[in-house]
Amino acid sequence: MAAPNRGQVWLADLGIAAKIRPCLILSVPPAPQDRVLVTLVPHTTSVHGTRFEVVLPKPFLSPGAFDAQGLVTVALARLRR
Repeated sequence: MAAPNRGQVWLADLGIAAKIRPCLILSVPPAPQDRVLVTLVPHTTSVHGTRFEVVLPKPFLSPGAFDAQGLVTVALARLRR
């Protein structure tokens, strides 16, 4: 699998309750000595209009925003392109 780069949008399995959803990658690709973890900002369609929500219009995303208050870190294996 290709390594995700900062600023890209990938699908991430965030668990049963959070589902598989688009996420904005914050991490840089891990080096061989690094833990294989990636920090993400999940995309949500439940927008509340807070100052922590960033709307990033992309044709492949449903209307919504990336919520900077919902940062998550997952194993690289939970990402899908």
